Amino acid sequence: MSNTLLQLNDLTKKYGSLTAVNKLSLTLSKGKVYGLLGPNGSGKSTTLGMVLNVINPTSGTFQWYDGNLTTHEALKKIGAIIERPNFYPYMSALQNLTLICKIKKCSTDAIEELLRLVNLWDRKNSKFSTFSLGMKQRLAIAAALVNKPDLLILDEPTNGLDPEGIHQIRKLILTIAELGTTILLASHLLDEVEKVCTDVIVLKNGVKYYEGAVDGLSQTHGYFEIATENNKQLLSFLGAHSAIGEISKENQYYKATLTKDLSTAIFSKEIQEAGILLTHFSKKQPSLESQFLSLTQTK
Repeated sequence: MSNTLLQLNDLTKKYGSLTAVNKLSLTLSKGKVYGLLGPNGSGKSTTLGMVLNVINPTSGTFQWYDGNLTTHEALKKIGAIIERPNFYPYMSALQNLTLICKIKKCSTDAIEELLRLVNLWDRKNSKFSTFSLGMKQRLAIAAALVNKPDLLILDEPTNGLDPEGIHQIRKLILTIAELGTTILLASHLLDEVEKVCTDVIVLKNGVKYYEGAVDGLSQTHGYFEIATENNKQLLSFLGAHSAIGEISKENQYYKATLTKDLSTAIFSKEIQEAGILLTHFSKKQPSLESQFLSLTQTK
């Protein structure tokens, strides 16, 4: 049986002359936590809108479950929170979830378990209007899980929350993933994706720049930070070196990016043999943030 939940093939959405999503292709498999990462306006919400049948694509296709289910059938097996939580303010958490089960035509048996999962069981009889923003968001997650979905889609779930609220939502996402639900989390926060996701899809201006494991985003050979009193000699040496790619000046140091593995000891020896006297020398790894920024800088 296939593990593929969702496949996008050259999915495109244009609004007049603006291309919101540009030939996006990707595959979501069961059992992972995906981060759809990109700055605001990168096409994340438009992409989610298309696969949830809220927005019509301009071109391209997508299919759920290898095409074995129609989108309408597949969406019964999906839980999604795309906008701000919308419940009846005068009804309690319990009453709201019971109503949602009725609308979704699913059993109410899991309500207690879900309210405990989102840490709201002790407030089950409180009116929705008395809830904080974080509590409302956690109730929305419980509501999205009533039909025991294969995939939970969350669009910027920590927006507007205080640090405690953010921490609770992130912890909850990890718990839901451990229970076996696949998650697709759209976010503009690199920190959020790094903390909760296994895989990441990086979008900017509707274009995919990266798709793969989160730690794969930062897997590079690193760079050397170097300073010398003879810059001309150093630049000549770096420019001719087979393991050095991009060379740039950052503050008082030269940054020599490695294109393949090279140990500090070997490189140091090569520099000495070239007769270059260094005043500063260290090897560093770029942060995930700098990797993300270099990926999404306008090419």
